[in-house]
Amino acid sequence: MLAAELGSFTKAAEIQGYSQPTVSFQIRQLEQELGCMLFERVNHTIALTDKGREVLLFSRSLVKLENELMEKLRDDSEVRGLVRLAAPDSLTGWLFGEPFAAFWKQYPGITLRITTAGTQEMFSMLDHNETDLVLTLDSPIYSSQYIIRSDVTIPVHFVANRNNPLAGRESLHVADLLSQPLLMTEKGMSYRKVMEDRLAQQSLEMHPVLEMGNVSQLCALAAADAGISLLPDFVTQPYIERGEIVYLPVDDCPVETQLQLIYHKDKWISPAMEKMIGYLMSRSEE
Repeated sequence: MLAAELGSFTKAAEIQGYSQPTVSFQIRQLEQELGCMLFERVNHTIALTDKGREVLLFSRSLVKLENELMEKLRDDSEVRGLVRLAAPDSLTGWLFGEPFAAFWKQYPGITLRITTAGTQEMFSMLDHNETDLVLTLDSPIYSSQYIIRSDVTIPVHFVANRNNPLAGRESLHVADLLSQPLLMTEKGMSYRKVMEDRLAQQSLEMHPVLEMGNVSQLCALAAADAGISLLPDFVTQPYIERGEIVYLPVDDCPVETQLQLIYHKDKWISPAMEKMIGYLMSRSEE
């Protein structure tokens, strides 16, 4: 199954700790036992045959059933297990704090492993069963291959210290921001791309003085009057309520993004994974 997902006997062997000839031999034995060719082998590349795809579907179902059986036989007194989560760097700060500490105290047997990655890489990991869950903050993703457990639209605003010269303006254009130090999230983030596209339409380009994935730190810097930033409301709301920053009225660049919690349709949902899904859903709906 791993060789099929990775498209390589060599990569599958490396992950499983076997030699490539051993994996190739096991595949040939399986093909002989089933009486059909599972892989096409052309110029050191492999691809599943039609029969191979059928066998892959059945093998995923068998693995899922085995996991369910093993979970049923375990002691139900405590939820245990590893949950692998892929998320952008800009969301890692939001995942922790008091709510997560309370969750961990309730379920000390759950281990969370977070991998930070871009959206495309995260879905590649999901397709190859290298992560259990994907949490995105980007343009919405919809596919019959995935189950979406949370799908929330997040407003995004330009923010600055309340004493910033632009804070008193009744109306602004996105080009007006270029005279200020810009504190931006990593390149490729969906809401940053909206700003870049709008500037490109006017033959303009921004040159941030700081780029980083930690949105909480960017917000703190904007509150300290270090510059202007473009950030999702779930990060800026506490600062807005305390009066430390204000929204800038940029009329020609409305921005929003989508927070989605996703797993593969063939994924078996362990009790630990279900508890983590519940926690992440509650956070996204706050």
